[in-house]
Amino acid sequence: MIFKTLEEAGKFYKNYSKLAGFSTKIRNTTRDGDKIKNQLIVCTREGRWKSKIYPTLKTNPSAGLNCPTRIYVHIMKDVSLWTISKVVLNHSHSCCPDQAEMLKQHKELSMFVRRTIETYEEAGIRSSKTYQSFVAAARSHRELAGFIEKDVRNYITREVRNIFEEDDAKEFGKYQVRRK
Repeated sequence: MIFKTLEEAGKFYKNYSKLAGFSTKIRNTTRDGDKIKNQLIVCTREGRWKSKIYPTLKTNPSAGLNCPTRIYVHIMKDVSLWTISKVVLNHSHSCCPDQAEMLKQHKELSMFVRRTIETYEEAGIRSSKTYQSFVAAARSHRELAGFIEKDVRNYITREVRNIFEEDDAKEFGKYQVRRK
């Protein structure tokens, strides 16, 4: 396959991974100066992790399962197009396409959900109640697509409160000018 940009190739593989039920990460990028020559994109369960605590008493001692799934994308210099030169699609673990939207890479809050969260936060409604309103509208947790209560809390912490902190800094500056 041929792509005009590296971002298009990455987006293509990300969409494929969502349909297949796994998530991806960039393992390696080779550069020539400031220009990227090639990139290796792999399954997130590609590596092998070993606990430093022996014996391991954890319920999930290994996140990496030596999954060989990967694509290798490189640029064709003469025409400046990106091509997939190597593809391995065999997983060493089971994939679940119907739950792929709950993987971190595929989670996304829609614009409607983000604006609703911001409105509820300005009104002083707790994040748990905000999430419960989405669940009530969808009629169940399972039909609520793409996010969980923690994602609502993270959005409030990351986005909404940062805006309020900037406003607080401006107001404090105005206060200092008035005091002066």
